[in-house]
Amino acid sequence: MKTTILASALALATALPAIAETEIRATGLVSTHKFHTALEQEFYASLPEKTGIPLAINFNPLDVMGVDMQDTLRMVRTGAFDIVQSTVGAAARDDAFLEGIDLIGVSTDMDQLADVIEAFRPELEKRVAEKFNAKPLAVWPYGPQVFYCNAEIASLDDFEGLKVRSYTASMSTLLEALGASPVTMSFKEVYPALQRGVVDCAITSPTSGNTGNWPEVTTHFLPLGISWSVNAHFINLDKWNSFSDEEKAKLETEFASFEQAFWDLARENNGWATACNTGGEGCENYTPFNMVLVEPSAEDQAKVTAATMEKVLPGWAESCDAGFADCSKIWNATVGAARGISLN
Repeated sequence: MKTTILASALALATALPAIAETEIRATGLVSTHKFHTALEQEFYASLPEKTGIPLAINFNPLDVMGVDMQDTLRMVRTGAFDIVQSTVGAAARDDAFLEGIDLIGVSTDMDQLADVIEAFRPELEKRVAEKFNAKPLAVWPYGPQVFYCNAEIASLDDFEGLKVRSYTASMSTLLEALGASPVTMSFKEVYPALQRGVVDCAITSPTSGNTGNWPEVTTHFLPLGISWSVNAHFINLDKWNSFSDEEKAKLETEFASFEQAFWDLARENNGWATACNTGGEGCENYTPFNMVLVEPSAEDQAKVTAATMEKVLPGWAESCDAGFADCSKIWNATVGAARGISLN
């Protein structure tokens, strides 16, 4: 009798279906961003256990997948990926409204940026859902966007006639106001472009430039932050809506912690990378180089502010309003209100 019961129990156990795992195809930052990529890898590896949701996550950096950052929102819209990491300004080629979160010269420090993101996030969520069938789960800055030059510079006055790598429309507007020629290219294209003289300077964060070895092909470092390279992790809405309300709440909790970890990286690591780039004291965790440090002046900052008010904001508003009638109105009520700025 016991044998029969045991056999029946075993038969029932083997007949029960395994709990189905939800497959997630995720892509993230270019793998040279070692701290950020490590954070993403650890996050996705631990997400099933932390949420208790049966997930089968296939995560790879952008360069491993051969994906261009500018195409990430298109790919999450089509469902080619379920979750993508995207530099919002780069992806804004498909919708100028998105760049409103990080326009050149608007947020001059990270506390101001935090207020801007908090104000803009609900509108970003609405717009991304409408245009890209996606939802932002984490929104965070990479760090101040500064200048690496393979040319002798002492101030922004020296950018006249130089070719400078850009990756957003408002960044290109600033460069044109400085008399430079903007050249739009992805991060992975920059090192060889600097090496071959295709561009004279390039813009990225202290950490990105260091881990990308840009100081090998540049000589002068101007740490004048003009924007923050706001990034976000977006999930396809169809995939998101396949989860229960309880599962969504668990995922949102984990992505909120994920977001905070990126903010912490931005606040701490860029100081280390700046010291390492320029052979300064306090170099930790990054490769030491010996670039010439060009200290930003009050005149440099004034030039950026003037270009922002006279060129960047009017130019962006005109472009954005042409494709989205409420663009300026929404920006004024969110970012503008947070920063005390109003678009005409």
